[in-house]
Amino acid sequence: MPRKIRELLRDLKRAGFIERGGKGSHRNLEHPAGIRVTLSGKLGADAKPYQEREVARVITESDP
Repeated sequence: MPRKIRELLRDLKRAGFIERGGKGSHRNLEHPAGIRVTLSGKLGADAKPYQEREVARVITESDP
């Protein structure tokens, strides 16, 4: 079962990402280390597989 967009956002915020706004259903997040990621979709929508992979990748990149 795919995770929800809100769950991916929660994981990103726990990893230290800060929401920097966006337009429409897009959310731009940035880590103090300079890593940026954009998530699109409504909070209750199922995350696409590429979104889950991208979030996992940027979280591991942000770990020291």
